[in-house]
Amino acid sequence: MRIEHIAMYVSDLKAARDFFVKHLGGRSNDGYHNVNTGFRSYFISFDDGARLELMNKPGVADTDKSSEHTGYAHIAFSVGSREKVDELTEKLRGAGYEVKSGPRTTGDGYYESCIVVIEGNIIEITV
Repeated sequence: MRIEHIAMYVSDLKAARDFFVKHLGGRSNDGYHNVNTGFRSYFISFDDGARLELMNKPGVADTDKSSEHTGYAHIAFSVGSREKVDELTEKLRGAGYEVKSGPRTTGDGYYESCIVVIEGNIIEITV
């Protein structure tokens, strides 16, 4: 069994799509639009087969992401080496994204950084 895709609602669908394509090497489909409900989405595909569905629909509320809470916490992207973690972290910092932590080695042995990206959501960059 494998996870087929992960989905997240966003307010600015095109900005979210552009982030994952520009900074994380994703490839976007042409998008989907249900004219009856206003629902729109893009599937972003990554080299290893993982996919992320970015969704937008009128009336979906943005929730507070300022503190730790139950539920999904972040999406982790493996870039292959400590050097690449460092490089991507600095690239994102230079592009104006907040580095919440790292790069660092965690207590359980991961080398990672956590970046606040799309609408307050966190991505983890790891080896």
